[in-house]
Amino acid sequence: MGRVRGKLLYGVAMFVILGIICGVLGFEYLDEQELAGTDSQVKDKPAGVVSIVIKVQDRTLEVYSDNQLHKTYRIAVGKSKTPTPIGEWNVVWKSYDWGTGFGTRWMGLNVPWGIYGIHGTNKPWSIGQFSSHGCIRMRNKDVEELFEWVPIGTPVRIEGRKIKISRNLKYQMTGSDVARLQLKLKELGYFGERSDGIFGIYTEQVVKNFQAEHGLEANGIVDKQMLELLGL
Repeated sequence: MGRVRGKLLYGVAMFVILGIICGVLGFEYLDEQELAGTDSQVKDKPAGVVSIVIKVQDRTLEVYSDNQLHKTYRIAVGKSKTPTPIGEWNVVWKSYDWGTGFGTRWMGLNVPWGIYGIHGTNKPWSIGQFSSHGCIRMRNKDVEELFEWVPIGTPVRIEGRKIKISRNLKYQMTGSDVARLQLKLKELGYFGERSDGIFGIYTEQVVKNFQAEHGLEANGIVDKQMLELLGL
């Protein structure tokens, strides 16, 4: 009786293990198929100038070659409490071994209020989720490929959720809300530089110009009245 019970338990255990293995393999297959329609299987290095667009809501990273879409990767992005910083950044350093949990490659971004980057992961099941502390996670095989394509200085535009701006913005402030303001002013044709999340002299002057054109006090401070006028 004991032998029969032992064989039964062994059979159940093997069934569960095989089920898990098949499930993981199936997930990987479906994961690849989901991006197949956006040329995700391209292996050739981009021939032109490389740029990157990260779409937080879609959890995708797009690689462009001379402004033409070259390849799309699935990624993980920041949780609601630790969001991925929207704005226009650049890759400023690269590393093969940046630290535990960051996978096999790291590409750091010049976000002024924290350390953010595009990196691999030891948690591949998190890809496709809002699960990071703000960085952009990729599968190690994907980030290894991208790492070879991306030189220092590569522009990275991060598009994300529309941030609710809850404070007055003024000179010398930094943050995603400042980047959101800059992106809006750029959309309206007022802002002509990179949306870097830094409220510097140029941003202050653009704000003053906008205020003067709309009958507001041109003090360079973005208050509730101006935010409402901008639709922010």
